[in-house]
Amino acid sequence: MSQFFQIHPDNPQSRLINQAVDIIRKGGVVVYPTDSGYALGCHLGDKRALETIRRIRKLDAKHNFTLICRDLSELGNYARVDNSAYRLLKNHTPGPYTFILKATSEVPKRLMHPKRKTIGLRVPENNITRELLAGLNEPMMSVTMMLPGDDQPMTDPYEIRQTLEHELDLVIDGGYCGMEPTSVIDLVEDTPEIIRRGQGDVSHFEVD
Repeated sequence: MSQFFQIHPDNPQSRLINQAVDIIRKGGVVVYPTDSGYALGCHLGDKRALETIRRIRKLDAKHNFTLICRDLSELGNYARVDNSAYRLLKNHTPGPYTFILKATSEVPKRLMHPKRKTIGLRVPENNITRELLAGLNEPMMSVTMMLPGDDQPMTDPYEIRQTLEHELDLVIDGGYCGMEPTSVIDLVEDTPEIIRRGQGDVSHFEVD
């Protein structure tokens, strides 16, 4: 049965953050809040936790997973970023954007798109997420908390726990954090491509 932590969205309690970090490090699958809704996350290198998330979401091998990063410097360790992409990233992180970029060798192959060798990367503007990442000192692997067949993500941490209490190790209740997804921007080629319009202003990525 999953644990349930109520963590303050503005002033996260250090004791609970440290316990959550310990659960993630030990291979736990957690639900946590971001600036665009709740997400499923696990330790970057944990294959078994990743398979649990695949099973919960019924994801195939082609699904682009997202690495949740603390800041732009951490993001640069896991993606190839040229000067023009760097400027765009600098102006839009942290924020509700997911960027598709070419992955570096630091990214486990099982997390990459099998043909394009790309990875989604994101720097959320959420205090709980930031504290978790600071404690881990590395990115988290993540996907939106949405069940197979649903067209909207789950937003109620109590409902999430009730539905998935035997699949999850921890649910973090960080209050209401919205349900509009991130905007997804592909920066693999020289010209940005808007894959999904969600939260955030995408006008800087549009090409006339």
